[in-house]
Amino acid sequence: MKQSKEPALQLTISRKKFKGDDSHKVFSIRVREETVARLEAVAEKSNRSRNEVINLLLEFALDHCEIVD
Repeated sequence: MKQSKEPALQLTISRKKFKGDDSHKVFSIRVREETVARLEAVAEKSNRSRNEVINLLLEFALDHCEIVD
């Protein structure tokens, strides 16, 4: 793994103000209890559903991931 001098990335999640359109695909995953607790804390603090927080985090991760051999 190469080390980078770049500053750590951070995802900022704003508090939700209104409901939006929902055009998502449903699937299930297994998640550690500690991760669920962290997700629920972020969801509560941002006034968003756990599902919305997971989607925001997934989109952020996909936009910032790098595949290496």
